[in-house]
Amino acid sequence: MEEATVKAPLRHNAVEIFDEVNTGKNTGSGVPWVTWDIVPDGDDAEIEVYMAGGGCTLPGRSKVLMPSEGYEGVVKFVFENISTLAVNACPPVLVGVGIATSVETAAVLSRKAILRPIGSRHPNPKAAELELRLEEGLNRLGIGPQGLTGNSSVMRRAYRICRSPSVNHRRCCFYRLLGASSRHTAGSCRSHL
Repeated sequence: MEEATVKAPLRHNAVEIFDEVNTGKNTGSGVPWVTWDIVPDGDDAEIEVYMAGGGCTLPGRSKVLMPSEGYEGVVKFVFENISTLAVNACPPVLVGVGIATSVETAAVLSRKAILRPIGSRHPNPKAAELELRLEEGLNRLGIGPQGLTGNSSVMRRAYRICRSPSVNHRRCCFYRLLGASSRHTAGSCRSHL
């Protein structure tokens, strides 16, 4: 990360939280954040780099929903937040939704949803239908590119949902990412080791 910051060059975004000092290297306490999943019966490693900076996850939100709110509560939560926050977030935006039994898991799932390729849909037909309906509805908000009104408030086929296996009490979390370029062009790295 330090070498890439100098050679690319990358904007210096890492700040030591309590010292309030920019490290100038994009590294510091907990930066970059590294997480992994163990895949049973596999010997491959897939590396995904989530490049984020300039506050692109500041509009991310989470909420614990009452079981009676169901998926309607998820839809309402996402619409309320996108309609109020996306205008200041350099739209069109990528939105990832995680639905899980804990806020922590929902946050991880929402980030994983963001990392899915643009144009992909959830393998579960019901989840894929919800993604499509949310995408169409969010685009009808008319926020448009850079918040100047228009038909593209969210990226085409970029709305993604991940769900944990057991969801009785739904917790919903979403993150949004500034523009497609920071995730799906120079900002992405996938390799098999």
